[in-house]
Amino acid sequence: MDELTTSIVGMDFPNADKSKSNRRMEIMLCAPGDPVELRAEPRNSFDSNAVAVWSVRGVQMGYISAERAPLIGKRMQEGNVVAVFQALVRSGAYIRIRFGGGSPTLEPVPTEPQEAPPAPRSMRAGPRTAFDPDVFYPDDEGPEFGA
Repeated sequence: MDELTTSIVGMDFPNADKSKSNRRMEIMLCAPGDPVELRAEPRNSFDSNAVAVWSVRGVQMGYISAERAPLIGKRMQEGNVVAVFQALVRSGAYIRIRFGGGSPTLEPVPTEPQEAPPAPRSMRAGPRTAFDPDVFYPDDEGPEFGA
């Protein structure tokens, strides 16, 4: 495996710097292909394998997921790891990492609009039963407290 795409997690948490910089805002300022820095955090109190993602402007954007952090951290110790910002898609951000030197190749980001999510149930076409506040709706399974 020479390259992989992975998501940035924890981007909704504030940074610990004095200005409490906003991670999501920093991600919104990134363009595809912008270099990002990966920093191992062996003293992280939550995960000793944590790998932080930092922008070219020196602002932390989040972390590599806990599932991928051990693999990426190990490959970082071997050297020649290059990472770039790949895309912001809906509410998620992705980076592309290349191991063994060279530049990561960016996959094209789809430009076609995605299929619209289904309308809320109350707005869907079709018959709806009217709610009657005076009707008793029994619970077939009975009460949970065993009475």
